[in-house]
Amino acid sequence: MTPTTLTDGGEALIDRTGRFIRARVLPIDDEFDGDITAAGGDALRVELQAEAKDLGVFGPQLPLEYGGHGLNMSERAPIFEEAGYSLFGPAALHIAAPDEGNIHLLDQVASPDQRERFLAPLARAEVRSAFAMTEPAPGAGSDPTLLRTRAERVAGGWRLNGMKSFITGADGAGFFIVMARTSGEPGTAGGATMFLSPADAPGITVGRHIPTVDRSMLGGHCEVAIEDLLVPDADVLGGVDEGFRYAQVRLGPARMTHVMRWLGAARRAHEVAVTSVAQRQAFGSRLSDLGMIQQLIADNEIDLAATRALLMVACHELDAGERASMSTSIAKTFAGEALHRVADRATQMCGGLGVSSSLPIAKIARELRPFRIYDGPSEVHRWSIAKRAVRAIAGTRQ
Repeated sequence: MTPTTLTDGGEALIDRTGRFIRARVLPIDDEFDGDITAAGGDALRVELQAEAKDLGVFGPQLPLEYGGHGLNMSERAPIFEEAGYSLFGPAALHIAAPDEGNIHLLDQVASPDQRERFLAPLARAEVRSAFAMTEPAPGAGSDPTLLRTRAERVAGGWRLNGMKSFITGADGAGFFIVMARTSGEPGTAGGATMFLSPADAPGITVGRHIPTVDRSMLGGHCEVAIEDLLVPDADVLGGVDEGFRYAQVRLGPARMTHVMRWLGAARRAHEVAVTSVAQRQAFGSRLSDLGMIQQLIADNEIDLAATRALLMVACHELDAGERASMSTSIAKTFAGEALHRVADRATQMCGGLGVSSSLPIAKIARELRPFRIYDGPSEVHRWSIAKRAVRAIAGTRQ
């Protein structure tokens, strides 16, 4: 059981979540080697979410008005970790990216009318969504200020044109949150605006799935063409030219919920490996009695515990209403690398089986690797962390 400060009711929710994941979700995950499309895609999602609702484990993060539990960041962390024990668990509980982050953004920023038309059906899992910011080079990627998609003023609204890339969940999404430039030039700070648009609006075309190593996220990572997309003023999300500021509302918490989910997956890889080496005999003893194996086990325990500790520091800051930019960057960077190390050591402990589909470790390692890039590469976060440190330390001495 993961550490938690939840009440007894919260502990029961963790327990119910864990039992649901192990009994119902893991067998499907393992049967299809973590490939959610092969396992049934949206049809499977709908089926599992219905069961999660019946068991009372659906949407732990959702506002109470949408049938969720209304848990804050710190409270949801151990539950998200339990869900992440299966690669399909987040989709089953309706806590998967990008929907989870989009729900948080809409809950904080959307107008009453937008809440009714976009947030409510998304929160109830009647539709999926996508967040369209990333663009092919030389557009927005790790540097969002390079945003090139344009929004021009027209009568009653805006006309958008641009190309998006690596848009997670785009295939099958019910609506998009599109980031477009309303002022300034690529490379300049500010000038971005968020727009809401139904996926079937004329002007949005979902193109090819970009082949990536991960397979557990619904709707793939797609190219999306925006051509003369008309968006009425009523569907501007937040203020004009305030898009980058609103993006921070989404990104910090979304990075931490990624950490929560992948922490569960890495923990499973570790537990499978420890079980294996505790049972296997070689070189005259159990593998788990060998010093080199014990070091791998110990280092995994350290990385898991340190990830959890850094995560909770960031969550407490977010729950206190702070931006938590430093703590979320630190937690995300450490977790992306530490959890990859955990999966890699688990692979090493299990030898040939570790790189086969006979154990779940190989698919977990495959899914974890992109986390060091998604939601900000480690190098960009380090750059940001260093800049903040210089301002905080050297700046006070000048």
